[in-house]
Amino acid sequence: VQLQASGGGLVQAGGSLGLRCAYSERTSRYMGWFRQAPGKEREFVAVIKLSGGTTYYADSVKGRFTISRDSAENTLALQMNSLKPEDTAVYYCAASRPGTITSQARQMDSYPYWGQGTQVTVSS
Repeated sequence: VQLQASGGGLVQAGGSLGLRCAYSERTSRYMGWFRQAPGKEREFVAVIKLSGGTTYYADSVKGRFTISRDSAENTLALQMNSLKPEDTAVYYCAASRPGTITSQARQMDSYPYWGQGTQVTVSS
């Protein structure tokens, strides 16, 4: 699975940004967004089950971020509202193995396919 992320940029705190990820095939069970801030480990942000659309969010973004997918276009999106400086990170889209189960959906090692990352910077 090949993934191409886009849409990052610079925004002031309280603003909004949308990320987009185009993927080459729909063989994964879950697709998600992860992020890595400077000096920190990569962390889970949000995932969506391609069949049915069930979503899961990290507590830190719940209520502010929305993950969605367009199956006809093979695209994944992340709408980020009420952005905070601590949301500053490189954001990566990822595709899971076909057999990933719910309890594994938030774990990075369930995702063998990764996009190149897009920088999101939130200024205070």
